[in-house]
Amino acid sequence: MWTSFCRCEWKLGLVVVACAAALVLVSIRPTAGGWNDGSRLATVEALVDYHTLAIDRSIFVDVPPSANPYRPDEPMLRKFGTADKLFIDGHFYSDKSPVPALYLAGVYQAWQWLGGPTARHDPRSFVWLMTLCSSGLAFVVGVWCIFRIGYPLQLVPFARLGLAASFALGTVALTYSQNVNNHILLLGVASALFLSIAWYASKGPNHVSLWRVGWIGLLSGIGYSIDLGAGPVLLLAVGFWLLYRSRNLTAVVVFSLAAFPPVALHHAVNYAVGGTIIPANAVPDYFAWPGCPFNKQNMTGTWNHTMGHFVVYSLALLFGKRGFIGHNLPLFLLIPASWHFCRQRSRLAPEILCALAWCAGTWLIYAVNSTNYSGQCLTVRWFVPLLAPSFFIVAVFLQDRPEYLSDLLLLSGWGAILSALAWFHGPWIKHMVPLFWPIQAACLISWCIARRRWQQLTRSEKSQAKAGGVANPLRAA
Repeated sequence: MWTSFCRCEWKLGLVVVACAAALVLVSIRPTAGGWNDGSRLATVEALVDYHTLAIDRSIFVDVPPSANPYRPDEPMLRKFGTADKLFIDGHFYSDKSPVPALYLAGVYQAWQWLGGPTARHDPRSFVWLMTLCSSGLAFVVGVWCIFRIGYPLQLVPFARLGLAASFALGTVALTYSQNVNNHILLLGVASALFLSIAWYASKGPNHVSLWRVGWIGLLSGIGYSIDLGAGPVLLLAVGFWLLYRSRNLTAVVVFSLAAFPPVALHHAVNYAVGGTIIPANAVPDYFAWPGCPFNKQNMTGTWNHTMGHFVVYSLALLFGKRGFIGHNLPLFLLIPASWHFCRQRSRLAPEILCALAWCAGTWLIYAVNSTNYSGQCLTVRWFVPLLAPSFFIVAVFLQDRPEYLSDLLLLSGWGAILSALAWFHGPWIKHMVPLFWPIQAACLISWCIARRRWQQLTRSEKSQAKAGGVANPLRAA
């Protein structure tokens, strides 16, 4: 029986991975869609083809008319290239974190060793390959990890499939798999991290090997190196969680040693380029080049609020027309989940607090240090990685209250409609998603009606059970 169950689990996992991979192959685009992915791809090309981090000669900066790597419906982008760049000592550099570009440069170099064309000779193949090996791979990993996260939480297979489908189709994750970007990379890493945290919590510190602790530390360090806004908060939150859970100095040392290499690599490359420990893109002087669209008033990394504006802006990041919750409708299930965990302490309370600490810390950091809602993109791109801890909390909630799976599926159905419209326009959309407010309103109204109906049915079943009747023969069976 156990062997049969394991085989079923293996088959379910294979189906989930195959479906996620199929979605990726349909989604990824062979052209750069904006400044963001153009800037990172420029670094990858420069590292391999010109053996430098300076991107002056890249086709994504000095755009050739014969081999244009950008979307044909972006004339300004096709003419001037990416503006996400820093001017340091007479050269342009990408303003993106460097470690993900080093990984992609390794993939690009292997591609050339196998006889693949250079970016200048075949930009579409180059962009497609880089997107597949970064955002596409991160999406597949994220979906598989969210599916697997229900296993240590002892969710039934149907609930795990529903959770994975909600993540894949009811959120902005699939849309962000279309182009190269930091945010879905961190989402993939965070999904694997919270899966490992769930396993750690299910087994207990006395039954977890130091190898798993090291894996958690390595993932935390990689997350730090991907995004210098959300990453440090993630590293601190997981570090304090491990300290509380393990109460073991050896585990903390192993965690720290495993996290150190990617953190050190980031700062070494950042210092070599910008001569600073802080992120190079937080230095205003590096944006002092002719035509730069960024300045001290609109760049991320400085306080540019009045107190009233800060409060409004902070809430709008979550619930406004660019709001992250409104673009990921399954996350509305966090409202009853929060009420449940406030009333009833969970055995996974430290893990929930770790997830909440990362979400809240990232939200506050970007609320304090930005005013531009993360620029021209779908919702707030900085928060895309927070889907991982959010779905972890939802999974824990379903463990305690499995009847709320119907709520998740209902919210996810409306989310799939909204996400399909977002997917059509891509992650660098210039306007609101069509029908954003009507879909959100219809979702919330239908959810309230359905929840009220389900509560009435539950009360009716309980009343019949007390009277000695059987309200639901399936439950009785």
